[in-house]
Amino acid sequence: MRIVIAEDDLLLREGLTLLLQAESLDVVAATGTPDEFLTAIEAYKPDVAIVDVRMPPTHTDEGIVAAVEARRRQPGLAVLVLSAYVEQAFATELLAQGSSRLGYLLKERVGRVQEFLDALHRVANGGTAVDPEVVAQLLTRTRPATPLERLTPREREVLALMAEGLGNSAIAERLFVTENAVHKNIRSIFAKLDLAPTDRADRRVAAVLRYLEDARRRI
Repeated sequence: MRIVIAEDDLLLREGLTLLLQAESLDVVAATGTPDEFLTAIEAYKPDVAIVDVRMPPTHTDEGIVAAVEARRRQPGLAVLVLSAYVEQAFATELLAQGSSRLGYLLKERVGRVQEFLDALHRVANGGTAVDPEVVAQLLTRTRPATPLERLTPREREVLALMAEGLGNSAIAERLFVTENAVHKNIRSIFAKLDLAPTDRADRRVAAVLRYLEDARRRI
């Protein structure tokens, strides 16, 4: 397996090189800038590129841009992206496309040598490797918001006191605000919970029931 590394951190770049060479893998180039990386891709035609997301000069998405360009120049190139933390935009795109020969790992995974090597070989063999932490964070961030999550912290405080059975004046006293402020918060709560005035339901009771049900699910 012929590998090109693109990583601007010298220690990590050298560490990766030594790790891969110890596994009898052929690191044909270890580069520190996007331009050097693309030059190496053209020169060595590697099987796999290991690319840091954030590279010079701006340390934003230069690594991703370079990886996309490398795959354009060499179709079928396997790319394993390394990132210090979850870069949601690229990770979401990667998962949505279900692209083969692509991987996304957090850099801390490199220290777990066997997991890192397994991911590298999986990508090289045409598969996809996505860090478990990336998956967990994306699931958390993309989970559809419940109506209760629309509430502001103050509105949640008011709703919690409603659940304790307090009336508007008692809530106002507890929170050191006016009754008018409490009334506005309650109207906003009803609106955000989609509780329209009806003859069949008490909106205050309905809001409290939703709050208690949400609390029960979180236990």
